[in-house]
Amino acid sequence: MSLVTKPVVVFPEHRIDQKQMIDVLRNMFPYHPKWDTVERMIKNTEVDNRNLLSPINQVITHPGFEYRNKLYKDKGLEMASEVTRKVLSNNKMKPSDIDLLIVVSCTGFLMPSLTSYLISDLDFRSNTKQLPVVQLGCAAGAWALNRAYEYIKAYPDHNVLLISVEFSSLLFQPKDDKISSLISNCLFGDAVSGCIIKGVPESGDEGYLIEGIDSYLKKNSDHYIKYDVKSTGFHFGLDKEVMHSIKEVAPIMENFIQKDFNKNVNDLDFHVFHTGGRKILDELVSNLDLLEDDISKSRESLKNHGNIASGVVLDVLDNEFISKTRKHGDKGIMAAFGPGFTAEINRGTWIKN
Repeated sequence: MSLVTKPVVVFPEHRIDQKQMIDVLRNMFPYHPKWDTVERMIKNTEVDNRNLLSPINQVITHPGFEYRNKLYKDKGLEMASEVTRKVLSNNKMKPSDIDLLIVVSCTGFLMPSLTSYLISDLDFRSNTKQLPVVQLGCAAGAWALNRAYEYIKAYPDHNVLLISVEFSSLLFQPKDDKISSLISNCLFGDAVSGCIIKGVPESGDEGYLIEGIDSYLKKNSDHYIKYDVKSTGFHFGLDKEVMHSIKEVAPIMENFIQKDFNKNVNDLDFHVFHTGGRKILDELVSNLDLLEDDISKSRESLKNHGNIASGVVLDVLDNEFISKTRKHGDKGIMAAFGPGFTAEINRGTWIKN
């Protein structure tokens, strides 16, 4: 079995709304030749609020890549430790109960990885396996759950801890006035999240039991979502073609669900979709013939927190727990999309022991 338990999602204290961000960018680029277009597109993101690692007046300065990466390490370890303690406590587990630690992140780089720091600082077993992942972007959360599923198939009595650390505000480039960059500055939010995937559920456990997984890579789409790595750090690049990729992955998702569940995606009881942006969610509704209610929790995550990259699927899944509407036996799907163009997909059943 591979039971995903209730996630924990922790947001930094600094919060900014859409209007404030528009004002900040307008003051930075008062003579932008396409400002009306920029403002309209920002409003169309439907991101009302986001949490940031630092106050906005610090975010929009650039003290250097070295400073930013140190902030990534210090705050990443602090918040990842907080999430880890909460997840373990919620499951009445100790660090010694974890066999594999996965940390996913695409907004900073460390060697050794955060996995090493967490194992030392929180007294995990010395033989805890490490799996740090840094290059799968927004798809990494679902990717990690899929790898945990495969790992537990090999080691049925093991437990996996997944931690997502995403501080997209550290990518802000104050001299970059490309429209796509200005939109991205208003789309992504910061958060650290985590969950435990159990190989042997216990009495009283509730969660999402993964029963099948799939992956998809659209070849020759490397330019859709990428970083240019420069002396000033990571420069995020987004090609508008990515908005049309859902129509290619939708049939794969349909076949994936029909194969074992003998259902259409729109017949499922719940849908945990990555919030790549409003357009991505619109395309999912259109190409999978979904109702708006089917993606309401993804819309809610986007509205309140922006796109928190690999942590989105954990935030949306947490919303399923919080809603208390899931019944034992409900069938669902999870899908996340990232650079490559990559899609990571899984299906499963909601269980209440």
